[in-house]
Amino acid sequence: MFFFICSISFSQKNMDLNIVRGIKKPDLVGDSILLERNTYYAFKKMEDAAKKDGFNLKIVSAYRGYERQKHIWNNKYNKFTNTHSLEPLKAIKEIIRYSTIPGTSRHHWGTDIDIIDENYSDQENVLMTSKFEKGGVFYNVKKWLDLNSEKFGFYITYNNNPNRKGFDYEPWHYSYAPVSIKILDILMNSEIKKIIEKESINGAEYFNDEFISKYINENILDINPALK
Repeated sequence: MFFFICSISFSQKNMDLNIVRGIKKPDLVGDSILLERNTYYAFKKMEDAAKKDGFNLKIVSAYRGYERQKHIWNNKYNKFTNTHSLEPLKAIKEIIRYSTIPGTSRHHWGTDIDIIDENYSDQENVLMTSKFEKGGVFYNVKKWLDLNSEKFGFYITYNNNPNRKGFDYEPWHYSYAPVSIKILDILMNSEIKKIIEKESINGAEYFNDEFISKYINENILDINPALK
């Protein structure tokens, strides 16, 4: 496995669990789009390489803290249970097709990014699978990423393996493996049940042991094997 090697070190030993959970910010770099420092410099290398080949990479989502993730989760829960009249468990099942429970989002780490082609960033609903498939506006940049992203340490997180469970396929979502693998290890060695059983998370009363075990095995761990 080849990675673009950053000159900046990452200390797994000193990583605060509150950073992993999104409560505290990691060492972030950037302006409106924030990334973990090593991830940022690796992305800039990949961005430069893409430009030489005629592609303008655009990150539409990167670091996302706990409160932002909670806002997304609670809004979706309210929409599905109120507007769409889904039962709570069905609403949660629908949410976790694409959205993580606050405290477990990979976006908390600043290592995961959602990428599109900047030349078509004026499109509505850019994060749609069909836009990355043949005939879609992001098909060509997706082909470039498939050929080149791993050279810089970025791996598709939720791939299209038909045997994979958990989150739906996300052709736009990449993770910087040299750092995210280490942070995932920290998360898995923490008490995830305590992290997600919060009164402020809508529907948390339905997070029983069976649900949590399934969520860990399918949504947290059933990812691209290169990221574990």
